[in-house]
Amino acid sequence: MADCKKASNLNSIDLSSPDISTSVSLLKQACMDSGFFYVTNHGISEEFMNQVFTQSKNFFDLPLEEKMKLLRNEKHRGYTPVLDELLDPANQLQGDHKEGFYIGVELPEDDPEAQRTFYGPNLWPDSDILPGWRQTMEKYHQQAMEVVKKTARLIALALDLDANFFEQPEMLGKPIAVLRLLHYPVAGQVSEPAKGIYGAGAHSDYGLITLLATDGVSGLQICKDKDAKPRVWEDVQPLKGAFVVNLGDMLERWSNGIFRSTLHRVLGNGQKRYSIPYFVEPSHDCVVECLPTCQSRENPPKYPRVKCEAYLLQRYQDTHADLSTYNKP
Repeated sequence: MADCKKASNLNSIDLSSPDISTSVSLLKQACMDSGFFYVTNHGISEEFMNQVFTQSKNFFDLPLEEKMKLLRNEKHRGYTPVLDELLDPANQLQGDHKEGFYIGVELPEDDPEAQRTFYGPNLWPDSDILPGWRQTMEKYHQQAMEVVKKTARLIALALDLDANFFEQPEMLGKPIAVLRLLHYPVAGQVSEPAKGIYGAGAHSDYGLITLLATDGVSGLQICKDKDAKPRVWEDVQPLKGAFVVNLGDMLERWSNGIFRSTLHRVLGNGQKRYSIPYFVEPSHDCVVECLPTCQSRENPPKYPRVKCEAYLLQRYQDTHADLSTYNKP
């Protein structure tokens, strides 16, 4: 049965607004409806965002052999080639028609925490080839985290928690934060869902929240009811100067399903497209379980407890090609 399609109207949250109660109300409505919303006046300048996108394009413009020198490692840092990721195996004929680059929390190898699954040194392009590239991405990594923390305070209030709830050491105090540069590279490539060809297959995000920057080219779609037949897919249009924020699976589990981690996908429309999601998860050891404010005798916990590290590792393994399939240079 073919999918249906319509436009989506998302709430927009002004992170500079002094009217916290209105912001919390708008955010709560969005989290219960679709788990997607915009944030504006977030504190990152348009000039700097343009610089980040320019540097992202500079990397993807490199010859494939240069990019493959930085092929992602076991800690999910580095380059992911076209078709590497398969997000929706039930409906995809082949992997996603996109290439990417993962940048995580930077720690030197001699740091004891660098032994953790999702911590350690990043892979970086040679500064002679891409001058200033590392500095730009590290600065963006830090600034994006500040936007996430502002947003997380509103989410906590919407769940009737203390505003600082998500800033505890086991959560955003020691987060697993992954910046991912994405490029949907084939000009003229149009996704064909009926043939199983997608820019990015249908999936939900794994962690707490995702902050998405886009270059203004459309393609993102959300499906509020994954069990509907046919599924109804709604276009999420880019909003100039805003981030698109969506909730991940862990927040859905924390909230006992009150807040939504919604299926989304990307369809190529024939234009090249660049986007930069910033995935934020709690610490490796954080145990995600139903919050006290989200359960009652009538509404007991729906999901079993899960440790963040184990859950993430399984999701990454399920969706990425085995590294042994690549002939590394």
